[in-house]
Amino acid sequence: MGSKGKRGKTRGLFITLEGIEGSGKSTQIQFLAQRLRRLGYSVVQTREPGGTAVAETIRHTLLLSSSRELITPEAEVLLILAARAQHMAHLIVPALQRGAIVLCDRFSDSTFAYQGFARGLDLAWLRSANAVATNGRNPDVTLLFDLPVNVGLTRRQKARGKQNRLDRESERFHRLVRRGFLSLAAHEPRRITVIDANRPAQEIRADVAAFVLGWLTRKKSKG
Repeated sequence: MGSKGKRGKTRGLFITLEGIEGSGKSTQIQFLAQRLRRLGYSVVQTREPGGTAVAETIRHTLLLSSSRELITPEAEVLLILAARAQHMAHLIVPALQRGAIVLCDRFSDSTFAYQGFARGLDLAWLRSANAVATNGRNPDVTLLFDLPVNVGLTRRQKARGKQNRLDRESERFHRLVRRGFLSLAAHEPRRITVIDANRPAQEIRADVAAFVLGWLTRKKSKG
């Protein structure tokens, strides 16, 4: 299932899930993908950085490398954008062209929140560079899983074996990330919907499914 363009051509739908570390979005994306597939939708589930062989190699360098060499904010974002360009060209765009729903765990809003608001890189430059990497393609809808930073970090600390370089950043850094996400949501309320992630997973799962299915129904009715 997909939406129809003006000439009747099937066009896929691009849904991104965002949030601070420990927000639960990676768990929720699994449930959402399963629900949509059971309803007959063609779903491609992916993540950033990552999604293709080259992009996953970049992800490992960014998050899991054992090297002690400091990755500068500029190098960090250029690697992320390089991975995104590969991801778009080889996975996301082809999936959308064949009418699939693409569910992506993190996308450009994470870049603006982490590298812009938290790292201090210029947001205008980030938006311009991101537009090159994505060829101007933005998500159709974004779910922002929001919760207090201390709750998210506590969850991550309990996830043994799953820590990465960003988990080791200061609490102040993560507070800036959260503030960035909420600022982005305030400026784009039609695209970004804030989900209260400080609740039981089953309750969040039900709200996410209801929202996405309602949104898909409205998109379908508009043709």
